[in-house]
Amino acid sequence: MRDKFNKFMQGRYGVDAFARFTMGVALAAIILSIFFRSGSRVGALFDTIGLLVLLYTYYRMLSRDIQKRYAENEKYLASTAKIRQRFNREKSMMNQRKTHHIYTCPGCGQKIRIPRNKGKIEIECPKCHTKFIKRS
Repeated sequence: MRDKFNKFMQGRYGVDAFARFTMGVALAAIILSIFFRSGSRVGALFDTIGLLVLLYTYYRMLSRDIQKRYAENEKYLASTAKIRQRFNREKSMMNQRKTHHIYTCPGCGQKIRIPRNKGKIEIECPKCHTKFIKRS
C-alpha cells in the first residue's frame, strides 16, 4: 500500500510549510465552528471556511505544478520570516537558560550570556565596554 501511495505522489508537490499552516487554519476554523454550532450562521461560516481551506490545501499538495507551489511557499516563508526568527530566538534563549544567565547591558542593551554557578563576577560588555557586577 505504501508503494502505491509513493507512486501516486511521484511528480506531485506534497506537504510544505505553507500547507502545514493552511491545514492548521482549516483545523482551527472547524474547531471554532463546533463552538458556534447551535444553528447560527457563524458556525456555518466557519465550517465553510474550514472546508474551503482544507480543499485548497489538498489541491496544493496534489498539484503537479511544482514551480508555482514552490513560489507560493517561498512567498509565505518570506512574509513570516521575522515572526519565525523571533520565535526561534526565544526558543534558543529558553534552552540556554538551563546552563547560562542572560543579562542585559545597562549601557547599550546588548544581551550577554554568562555561565551559571561562577559566583559574583564583573561583566564587561563586548559592545560598549561598560562594566557591571552580577551574580552568575
